[in-house]
Amino acid sequence: MDRIVITGGSPLHGTIPIYGAKNSALKLQAAALLSGDPLILENMPDLADTRFMAQLLASLGVEITWIKETRTLRMHAAEIASTIAPYDQVRKMRASFNVLGPLLARVGHATVSLPGGCAIGARPVDLHLKAFEAMGADIVIEQGYVKAAALRGLKGAEIEFPFVSVGATEHAMLAAVLAQGDTVLKNVAREPEIADLADCLNAMGARVEGAGTSEIRIKGVTSLKGAKHPVVADRIEAGTYALAAATAGGDVLLSGARAEHLGALIEVMKAAGVEVISEARGLRIKRDVGKRLKAVDFETEPFPGFPTDLQAQTMAMLCFADGQSRIRETIFENRFMHAPELARLGAQIAVHGNEAVVTGVERLIGAPVMATDLRASVSLVIAGLAAEGDTIVNRVYHLDRGFEGLEGKLSACGARIVRQKEEQA
Repeated sequence: MDRIVITGGSPLHGTIPIYGAKNSALKLQAAALLSGDPLILENMPDLADTRFMAQLLASLGVEITWIKETRTLRMHAAEIASTIAPYDQVRKMRASFNVLGPLLARVGHATVSLPGGCAIGARPVDLHLKAFEAMGADIVIEQGYVKAAALRGLKGAEIEFPFVSVGATEHAMLAAVLAQGDTVLKNVAREPEIADLADCLNAMGARVEGAGTSEIRIKGVTSLKGAKHPVVADRIEAGTYALAAATAGGDVLLSGARAEHLGALIEVMKAAGVEVISEARGLRIKRDVGKRLKAVDFETEPFPGFPTDLQAQTMAMLCFADGQSRIRETIFENRFMHAPELARLGAQIAVHGNEAVVTGVERLIGAPVMATDLRASVSLVIAGLAAEGDTIVNRVYHLDRGFEGLEGKLSACGARIVRQKEEQA
């Protein structure tokens, strides 16, 4: 098993390219099932999760071609060879559950395992299934599998979600584009990835309006065609490297990052004393290492609020701030698992339910730490960049699910960071 060793204390200087959004790419991959023509995705992130999804699609009959040099993925679902997504594949990653809607819409039936994935609370798929039932699907859950059928086709419906859910919004969109009649989705998520999915579906011939607002309207069509679509830049990757540069200090350009997707984070970073400059090529992050960061309070919210997927990384930055910061996590329970590991470096963090109080310290000292999930693992890397001595992050397979070439990108900017096999230790 790999681990990452960071020798802290080196400011970051240089350019970090931001690749396509993992959270968008996975749903765009599922969209390939909706058409018998090829779907070509550009600016595609090459990650453990996107490779898992490609393997699952291949098992369903999709012809997959990765062109690594141009970051392009070609998917051709001329025929659906199987409508069963087994536990061994779906358990590796929650987003693979999103093949259910496209299979149901195109073929009329599907059997998909209930998902596994991130350790951040229950995250049930009830909202997904209720949306499909509203469109006329019959659904039974047996032995850990969802068996869904709409043999006469899905029908348009008006669906109001009881709370905002990115996953349920995207999955309902994937099914509704081939439903008969009109579908109205209310109280939907507004994330940039929703708009990216809508843009791709519309390029394939779908009729989706309102993505990015709280109501999406979809006029069903009988079939979709192939398309070429660039995956939107990953705002979570961009935000993570922005926080790395802010924590370590220095001057870093995040090439391809979009300020309009990171408004809430930029506010928090500026309040903490970090310089954030929007440029034609992306976002520039600057902080003088001689000036201490300031404490900031924030809470996670659905977009355009502060992203839960950047909470852990921001906590790492605030460990070094002057004063006391309060962080409220309102999206997922059980998402402060990184706090005890940061404490191993000397951070002072008190967790009470869904609130964490971070009392900043002048320095952290490197130590062995354990990654518990994707975002937690990268928060430990960020803390290690500014800690004294060596920080050893174990279980970095979590990291590989969401960050492509992290050590290379950081070391190119001056970080002292290496990946080791356990036997090298």
